[in-house]
Amino acid sequence: MTSPESLVRPARLAPGARVAVVAPSGPVPEERLAAGLDVLRGWGLEPVVGAHVLDSHPEFDYLAGSDAGRAADLQAAWCDPGVDAVFCARGGYGAQRMVELLDWEAMRAARPKVFLGFSDITALHEAFAVRLGVSTLHGPMVAAADFPTDDRAQKHLWATLFEPESVRTIAAAGDHRVLVPGVAEGLLLGGCLSLLAAELGAPAVRASARGGLVCLEDVGEETYRIDRYLTQLARAGWFDGAAGFVLGSWAECEPVRGLLVDRLGGGGVPVVDDFGFGHGAGSLTVPLGVRAVLDAESGTLTLAEPALR
Repeated sequence: MTSPESLVRPARLAPGARVAVVAPSGPVPEERLAAGLDVLRGWGLEPVVGAHVLDSHPEFDYLAGSDAGRAADLQAAWCDPGVDAVFCARGGYGAQRMVELLDWEAMRAARPKVFLGFSDITALHEAFAVRLGVSTLHGPMVAAADFPTDDRAQKHLWATLFEPESVRTIAAAGDHRVLVPGVAEGLLLGGCLSLLAAELGAPAVRASARGGLVCLEDVGEETYRIDRYLTQLARAGWFDGAAGFVLGSWAECEPVRGLLVDRLGGGGVPVVDDFGFGHGAGSLTVPLGVRAVLDAESGTLTLAEPALR
């Protein structure tokens, strides 16, 4: 396993780049996929859709086809030397079911490239960091319902992909809330809270978030469940040594601010909420595996280097 301190940044994109679209998790509505592909083509990209993206599982309708088919699409895309980036169509559930079906030795031998997604894709962000040593992008997905009409999310993603030096400072989208003031530096990591908790004890996972700026968000969870995830990660020592916490959207969740202060506010490190990434409108793209400085009061993440080379 590669140290998370040695993550490699993939190359930025340019017009004409070939982008593979895969579905590692839930089923993909064809009309939403078509609308997202139109956005990519409008950026001058050449999208290539995986063979199993529109598959459905014969028994479990929450999966985009079989585990083997979803894994085959991802591995083929990552290992194809003619593909410059791999974008996930959507989240949902299913990525964890196919992680161990991937040939990680073959993927390690392939050229690092942009990998984009969020939500259930958190399991893959962690796997790419730990097993491949490659930084990834936590950002909007191609077949998300609002992606084709979300101007702010599109603009931030486009800048990250094509002109990454223009977004060396990521400013909170909207009115961020300082739960614990301060400034801290660390490696950006994390993603969907429930997935991070579910990864505990799995093979080849990150032992802890020590030295990291932990990004957390989730969707559709009751307060006691968010409490459970945070408490589980804390009891497992996963938060030990974290440099700070950057909290994104809590869409369709019950009010959680008091809980976040209770569970994360006692560590003496900066904590900022409502930063603007995750399951909300105008979602920011956050590069995982890149060092940054968090300034809680100003609501900014200043990257040590551009997200992409």
